[in-house]
Amino acid sequence: MKKLKLLILLFAIMLTGCTVVRINTTSIDNIISVVLSKDNKLYNHIAKGYKYYVPRGVTYIDTNELNEKLYSEGTYYYLYIDAISYYYKTKTSYEENSNAYYSKKLKNGDKEGYVEITEQNGKYLMEFVYNYAKIEAVVSKKELNDAVLNASYILSTIKYNRNVVKLMLNDDYFTNKEEKYDIFDNTEKKETKDNFLKYEKDKDEETDEVEVKEKNEVN
Repeated sequence: MKKLKLLILLFAIMLTGCTVVRINTTSIDNIISVVLSKDNKLYNHIAKGYKYYVPRGVTYIDTNELNEKLYSEGTYYYLYIDAISYYYKTKTSYEENSNAYYSKKLKNGDKEGYVEITEQNGKYLMEFVYNYAKIEAVVSKKELNDAVLNASYILSTIKYNRNVVKLMLNDDYFTNKEEKYDIFDNTEKKETKDNFLKYEKDKDEETDEVEVKEKNEVN
């Protein structure tokens, strides 16, 4: 009986240590600070060369090369992985933008990045770069905090498989593999890969569909 109680207690401790807690806050600064400071080791989704935790309420949709598309309550999240910068440990270059709705440079131990949110036609474009990955999403103001929260959990829980990334480099999986670059460096605009352009096209199509729907509702 004592052994059974001990096993139950240990199991409860394990569950407590592996639970991602939703944060009830209206402060973007607090959301980012609290989530990124956690040493989250959870994952429930495995991709090529990395794994991460998909928060409750977020659904995986599609994969294109290393990049992935997710969805939650009317919002599409576009996850871009910069495996080359991860492999070469390239630093992120970012200057905070005083003209943005929100702009902040991030650093937590050896992980760094930035969050920039800009208002566009009544919507908000969130660009969240952290841990050699980037999430983009276009949301309404009331959805903004949830988007930041979901992106914080996803990006902070990404764990790369260095051996798999190395194999992809050796197998010419990446173009321009000899060039050590950071595709998320906002100080210099670079040409993006076809898969990035594909997802950009998807977002344009979704925006057009929303505009058509709104026009039909008005008429």
